Amino acid sequence: MSPVQCESPLAKRPYDLRHACLSTWLNAGVAPPQVAEWAGNSVEMLLSTYAKCIDGQEDLACKRIEAALE
Repeated sequence: MSPVQCESPLAKRPYDLRHACLSTWLNAGVAPPQVAEWAGNSVEMLLSTYAKCIDGQEDLACKRIEAALE
């Protein structure tokens, strides 16, 4: 990282970037097993930490269920 990047607030807590990334992937609908693989975690660990971050997917889930039943 450049000196400017090292002095930024983002460099102080790089783990926050990981958290934001994994939360974004899960909220985008990427399957938890895939996110876990990319993150180097188990699915159990991923969901125990990040499941609370998943929001706003109820309508999409209902549409997927309806499509599967057609």
